[in-house]
Amino acid sequence: MGSTVRRSRRWRWASLFGATALAVTAGGALACPAGAAGTNVDFATHCIPPAVAGIPPIDGTTTASVSVDNTSPKVGDTVTVTYTVVTPAASNPTDIALPADIMTPTGKVTLGGAQTGSVTVAGPKKNTPVPGKGAFPSFSMTGTFTLTTPGAITLSPGDYNIHTSYILELDTPCTVITPPAPVSETVTATSGTPTNTRAISLSSASGNPGAGVTVSGSDFTPGATITLAGRSGDTQTADTATATADAQGSFSAPITVNDRTTTGIVAYEGASWNADKGAGPAAYVVNDTTPVPAGSQKLTTTVKAGTLSMSQAGDAVALSAVEFGKGGASTGTLRTVTVKDFRGGPAGWSLTGKVTDFTGPGAKIDAGKLSWTPACATKAGSPSTCKAGSAGTVGASGATLASTPDGTVTGGEFTVDAGLSLDVPAFTPPGSYSGVLTLTLT
Repeated sequence: MGSTVRRSRRWRWASLFGATALAVTAGGALACPAGAAGTNVDFATHCIPPAVAGIPPIDGTTTASVSVDNTSPKVGDTVTVTYTVVTPAASNPTDIALPADIMTPTGKVTLGGAQTGSVTVAGPKKNTPVPGKGAFPSFSMTGTFTLTTPGAITLSPGDYNIHTSYILELDTPCTVITPPAPVSETVTATSGTPTNTRAISLSSASGNPGAGVTVSGSDFTPGATITLAGRSGDTQTADTATATADAQGSFSAPITVNDRTTTGIVAYEGASWNADKGAGPAAYVVNDTTPVPAGSQKLTTTVKAGTLSMSQAGDAVALSAVEFGKGGASTGTLRTVTVKDFRGGPAGWSLTGKVTDFTGPGAKIDAGKLSWTPACATKAGSPSTCKAGSAGTVGASGATLASTPDGTVTGGEFTVDAGLSLDVPAFTPPGSYSGVLTLTLT
């Protein structure tokens, strides 16, 4: 008899905890906690109670909001996000009152627009007591993300999970049935440093010592005094001239080049060269007019400038499979890209990539779920040195895979690779998903 009583008691505790784990309501909206002032949005939610509860999945409506601590940040700033579930998707299904401080929420906020991806958020283990058949209280979760791209970035509430610690440790995951949920907040990010779009061109790429060359410039500060100067590597020569930018920031002015070591011409605002307020160097060659001594012959050859090109070892990558219900990293390796820079001159290059959403059987995996870890190798003897891009999200807005800097003389051969990882959500419908990664060399 005693054994029967103990089994009955354990079953009642398990049943009770299963109800507490279903911290998910169809009741009226609750007030948002202080500090969470985002716009409330409604979205359909699918919640799966723990098996011990003996309760079938619940499809309901969640009311939630997303707010940030700064709606006008700069690129590079860290933004704090608050995700508040104002009304979960179900109420307490039992007549038994539930105690305080048994619920720990976690979730995701979906980013869209200029920057894609998701932000992980978490809340404290804190809740008010819930009466039998009563509505569950609202709860808030916070997290942070760093701005990487200027422009408008939308924030939408995403999947969330309620972990309960009462008799047992159980989880109730709730997913957005038709992602993404409506936008609750928008952040407009500005560039941390103004982009320098100043540019110059020359009327001629070479000339005899003492010859003049016309320098044309654009996107300088209207009305600014512009210094034109010869460059020998990183050193400025004595050949200088000045110009004044018109109301549109353009100018056209001559400079006389006498220094035989000149390899390029620059233009800049201010008292000295500043890469943020200058343009160039534009390649320029001073012809060798030294007289040929008697009894000698002057031999001349020409090195022809080539092109900037790339090729790749293949056009298909099969990422590793993941399990339904678990999800996680689907990994692979980018097909090796070979870059050949045979142009000569001072310009470097940049190889960037962006990816589309991965589409499959009636669903998609957001482009922001793809990340990479770039690597780049330089062939011996190349004037330039290749630099791999930063590891991180690729997304629809794109990221840098590899690059070389501007310099006095640039060029060479380079091989570029990257490890790929697609973060597949746990309950993505089974099937094959594909996206297109586009690489651009400039």
